[in-house]
Amino acid sequence: MGGILRLCVGQSPVELSTTTARLEWLKSVLSEAAFKQTDLLLLPELFATGYNIGDRIAARAELADGPTALTIATLAKAHNIAIHYGFAETDGNNTFNAAQCFGPNGMRLGGHRKLAIPPGFEADHFKHGEGCSLFIYKGLQIATLICYDAEFPETARHVASMGAELILVPTALGAQWDWVSKTMVPTRAYENGVFLAYANSAGTENGMGFLGQSFIAAPNGKELARAGASPELIYAELKRGQVTKAQSRLPYLNDLKMLKT
Repeated sequence: MGGILRLCVGQSPVELSTTTARLEWLKSVLSEAAFKQTDLLLLPELFATGYNIGDRIAARAELADGPTALTIATLAKAHNIAIHYGFAETDGNNTFNAAQCFGPNGMRLGGHRKLAIPPGFEADHFKHGEGCSLFIYKGLQIATLICYDAEFPETARHVASMGAELILVPTALGAQWDWVSKTMVPTRAYENGVFLAYANSAGTENGMGFLGQSFIAAPNGKELARAGASPELIYAELKRGQVTKAQSRLPYLNDLKMLKT
């Protein structure tokens, strides 16, 4: 079922210092994305708050249906584009590194809380999430993994085994980790026969340099689009039949059961 999903990855400028400035940048690029008939726009990890902002993350955390969510839902509806973005989610006494997606009707399609919290800044502020889920949009089953989540082969294999055909990965990858973006994470698409989109920020935030190098990978390992080091939008057309073709040619998901360990 379903045919084509037109995907855009927004590699946003990390220097934007407030949530308001970040939403203004989003508004400024949505017209271009709409002109190119984008179905879904993927934004980076903690897009709504900023990443390397220390204790300010707590003050910028919101409920999943908070003011930023309502603004993004309104923008999604106004431009007829699904918008998937990272934010700091508050829930009771806990704060999560989260992401969620609003459809072109302004309704929430799905969300994810980061499973694996790396040492350093994040460990001081975020509780780890639990479990993965899928949502369906434009005929594709879609999963979310956030940054470090996707660096474990087990997570991508898990959501692919659940039926994911597209894995969305908002990230905040530092400039020193180019191998992760150029080699490690694209392999997750190939080894599972799925599409994978990786959305990073660009620039320097409070002394931390971000790599950029966002990309969209096809199920056969082909790179459909890749950004450079500066803010930009990249696009690709995803055809669901490519997943079926790739998984039939290299049936890793089915043949996994033959392995004896």
